[in-house]
Amino acid sequence: MNGKFPQHFLWGGAVAANQVEGAYQADGKGLSTSDLQPQGIFGAITPRMPGDSGIKDVAIDFYHRYPEDIALFAEMGFKCLRTSIAWTRIFPQGDEETPNEAGLAFYDRLFDEMAKYGIQPLITLSHYEMPYGLVKNYGGWGDRRTIAFFERYARTVFERYKHKVKHWLTFNEINMSLHAPFTGVGLPPESDRSAIYQAIHHQLVASAKAVKACHEIVPEGKIGNMLLGGILYPLSCRPEDLLETQRQNRDWLFFGDVQARGYYPAYMQRFFRENGIQVEITNEDRQTLRETIDFISFSYYMSGCVTADPEQYETARGNILDMVPNPHLASSEWGWQIDPIGLRYLLNVLYDRYQKPLFIVENGLGAKDRVEADGSINDDYRINYLNDHLVQVAEAIDDGVEVMGYTSWGPIDLVSASKAEMSKRYGFIHVDRDDAGNGSLERRRKKSFYWYRDVIHSNGASLKDRL
Repeated sequence: MNGKFPQHFLWGGAVAANQVEGAYQADGKGLSTSDLQPQGIFGAITPRMPGDSGIKDVAIDFYHRYPEDIALFAEMGFKCLRTSIAWTRIFPQGDEETPNEAGLAFYDRLFDEMAKYGIQPLITLSHYEMPYGLVKNYGGWGDRRTIAFFERYARTVFERYKHKVKHWLTFNEINMSLHAPFTGVGLPPESDRSAIYQAIHHQLVASAKAVKACHEIVPEGKIGNMLLGGILYPLSCRPEDLLETQRQNRDWLFFGDVQARGYYPAYMQRFFRENGIQVEITNEDRQTLRETIDFISFSYYMSGCVTADPEQYETARGNILDMVPNPHLASSEWGWQIDPIGLRYLLNVLYDRYQKPLFIVENGLGAKDRVEADGSINDDYRINYLNDHLVQVAEAIDDGVEVMGYTSWGPIDLVSASKAEMSKRYGFIHVDRDDAGNGSLERRRKKSFYWYRDVIHSNGASLKDRL
């Protein structure tokens, strides 16, 4: 493996504000859509009542404990940490004229702490949350006015942190709005496809406006998109399966096509026409979309299969998507199929398609860890999963794919997005908290902590080809 990873490869980890920070009403923060989903993305949308509480309200208390956590990331040798800014810390309702200084000051402190250790921030502007005020008062991304509110927010944080943050992302897993519209675009789950695609269009325009603003305000910076990398294979070599696989892959690649190429592809025009989907796209929108991203970032957890006859097969949920299981792959405790070679394939697909640098900003294994009597946590299953995926990243680099970096999902245990669980653990660092919110929040290094430290220190040379 020696020598395959570039010299300045950005090794690190990735978290999200709403899954680690807690302090959900501290220092003037407003309510976000995430705050109204106490049981996670697939739970009910629940109005907040006085005295109620949810596990994300405290999460792992990163808001107060970040110096300790950043020091642990530095001990592993992180070059990069991906996190998000909670939009509601900056504009609590979303439509204010003036930002909340206390919220801005928190991220100043966080980025300064990272700078002490030479850790570069990779910052997502909107990670599975937006101000609930914009949903309640405007209808979320269904209203064109939200574009201007997002642009104001983006310009505010670019100006504030332009000397501290050089790598930015617009919307986390932007394609997931098709499957969880409240989380993605602030629309009711029962919204029809025309409403969802109109809201998505507004988000794509807002993304392009943020790209333009970043290029103006942070000229030496880079800004990318972020896709849920849901690569699909045909279940058989039947031409019908192949064609259906192409169609379903285009469902999510469409977002990258618009953000990287600057226009709606012809296949989407046909899709809209044949499905009676009406989307208002102005000439000004078309001009705005021509401001394209600098790099492609994506998550990768699993692959899936597609058949033209899905009613004949049981599906398995993985991340946000339902997929037909691949009979050649094993699965995790949560039924997510494990496919390291799929990551190499996906990297090649994206690089062939866009010819832009790629950044793997989420990849990891959720599992139930056991603390031994001596306090150790021997998570060899996590080490094996990550090792095998990183070996395939090295192979893709050898294929000629330009890969900027790799930030594993959840380097410290956090509240899971799908069901707001602590028992589904991803981290190299254990956090003493359970699904009921009990625990001391003490941090503890797992076996994988030392393994990842060695991977980073050796720039990937310590990885083992086990396949």
